[in-house]
Amino acid sequence: MKLLIFLFLLLMSCVSLQVFNAKTAELISHHQVEINQSFPKEGWVEEDPREIMQSVHECIERTCEKLCKLNIDVSNIKAVGVTNQRETTLVWDKDTGEPLYNAIVWLDLRTQSTVERLINKAPGRNKNHLRHKTGLPISTYFSAVKLRWLLDNVDEVHEAFLSQRAMFGTVDSWIIWCLTGGKNGGVHCTDVSNASRTMLFNIHTMDWDPELCRYFDIPMEILPSVRSSSEIYGWMVSSDTPHSTLCKSGSLAGVPISGCLGDQSAALVGQMCFNEGQAKNTYGTGCFLLRNTGTKPVISDHGLLTTVAYKLGKDEPACYALEGSVAIAGAVVRWLKDNMGMVQSSSEIEKLAAAVGTSYGCYFVPAFSGLYAPYWEPSARGIICGLTQFTNRNHLAFAALEAVCFQTREILDAMNQDSGVPLTQLKVDGGMTSNRLLMQLQADILCIPVVRPTMSETTALGVAMAAGAAEGVGVWSLSPGQLPHVTSERYEPQINPEESEYRFARWKKAVQKAMNWETTEPCYNGSGNYSCMPLPRKSFRILF
Repeated sequence: MKLLIFLFLLLMSCVSLQVFNAKTAELISHHQVEINQSFPKEGWVEEDPREIMQSVHECIERTCEKLCKLNIDVSNIKAVGVTNQRETTLVWDKDTGEPLYNAIVWLDLRTQSTVERLINKAPGRNKNHLRHKTGLPISTYFSAVKLRWLLDNVDEVHEAFLSQRAMFGTVDSWIIWCLTGGKNGGVHCTDVSNASRTMLFNIHTMDWDPELCRYFDIPMEILPSVRSSSEIYGWMVSSDTPHSTLCKSGSLAGVPISGCLGDQSAALVGQMCFNEGQAKNTYGTGCFLLRNTGTKPVISDHGLLTTVAYKLGKDEPACYALEGSVAIAGAVVRWLKDNMGMVQSSSEIEKLAAAVGTSYGCYFVPAFSGLYAPYWEPSARGIICGLTQFTNRNHLAFAALEAVCFQTREILDAMNQDSGVPLTQLKVDGGMTSNRLLMQLQADILCIPVVRPTMSETTALGVAMAAGAAEGVGVWSLSPGQLPHVTSERYEPQINPEESEYRFARWKKAVQKAMNWETTEPCYNGSGNYSCMPLPRKSFRILF
C-alpha cells in the first residue's frame, strides 16, 4: 500500500491531517486539532504561528498512532503535501526560528489605511492599477499590504529586516520551512498558487516582480523562492519540538514534501476541474468559486480575480482561474451561534431554516468585513432588512443560508459574463455542503444543478494528488484516464426561474442598502453635545 500524508490548515481555524491511498484515493486515517483565533482589536484577526506548528506535530503524532492501530507501517508514507489559507501572512527570524508577530489572517481589516494610502498614489486613484500584472485589486485581502503593515508597525519585524534576519511567507512557507529543518537549513519556498495571492507576483512572468515590490516598498530578499505546485521541495527532518516524540524518533524523516497548493486551488484539483470551463465552489469560512480558464489568464471586467490555479510540475504550464471571493459564508453561521446565541451548534441552523422553508421576506447581507467580489467595497457593513413582527429566528436562519447562495449567484453571473459561456452545473465542496437544505437552495437560486462529492475532503485530495504525482515520487497519475472516481450527489433546481429572479432582485436591493455604511456620522458624546466620529468597523445595523 502506498500512502500520502497531508497537512491542511482549514479556514475554520484548525489543522487537519489526512492520509490517502494513492491507488484508490481512499481516505485511510485523519486527525484534526483546533487552533485559536485572536481578535486584539475590532477588525483584527490573528493566529499564533507556534500553535500552528504544535498542532501540525500533534496531528502527525496522533495519525501515526492511528496507522499503527490499523496495522499500517508508517514507512508506507511516500510523500507529504501542504495546503493552507492563502493570504494569511507571517514573518519570522531565520536565525532563531521564532515568529516575529502573530500570523495576520486573510480577512483581517487593519490594513485599510494602508490600502487607502496605496490607492491614493495610483494614477486616477484606481484600485485596479496593478491588475494587469497581478490579476487583483488593491485590497486588505492580499498579503503585500499585510506585510507592509508589519514592516511599518512592528519593531521586531523592522529590526529583523534591517539586520537581514527576516523571512516572509504565507502559512505554506512557514510549515515547509519548519518541517524541512527550520533554522537548521529549512527550505524557504512557496508555490505559484500562493504567490499569486500576494500582489507581489507577476502572473505572466511567473515570478516576483521588482516593480510591484517597489510599489509596496517590499524588500525582495525576504520573499520565498517560487516553485511549481508539484515537485520535491525538501525532505522531512526529525523535529526538536518538545511534545513531538514520534517525529523526534524520525518516523517521517526522509519523506519528501512534494505538493503545495493554496486551499482553493487544491479544491479545484481535488474536484478534478482540469478542463477549461470547469468550476467548483468551496463553502468554508468564506466562499470561493474558481473557474478553470486554461493556460491563458483572463482579466475580469466584472469584479472577479485572476489567479494562478496550479502548475503541476516544474516543466508543466501554469493554469489560471477566474475567482470570486466571498468573505463571509460559514462565518455567518458561526456568528449566529457565537455572537447571537441563536443555536448551540452549527448543525441546528439547517433544522431551524427547514422548519419554515422561507425567509418570509427577510434578507441578510453579512458584510462583516465589507464586500469582496464582485464589489470590492470595504465600507459596506452587515444588515438585516425586511423584518416584520412575524419574523422569528427560523426566518433569520433561512435568510442566513440564502445569503450564502445569493453571494454565489452574484459571482456566477459575473463569471458567465466574463467567459461568455454560462456554467451548466456547479461542483461544490467544503464543510457547509453537508447542509442539504443549503445545497438545494443553491440549486434553486442558480437555476442549475449543484453536484456534491460524497467524499467531502476534496481540498485534501487535491494536494495529495499533487504530492503523489511529483517527479521523483510518482505514486499518483494525473492522466485523464487514470484519475480516481469520486461518487457524488446531484441537486436539481426545484423552483421556477421567475421566483428565483424575484428573490435575487430583492437581495440585490438589500446589498445596495449595505453600501457605504462605514462613514462619518453625528454621534451623541454623553455631555449634551453631538460630535462627528467614524463608525467602528464591522458595526452591524438592522433596517426595518
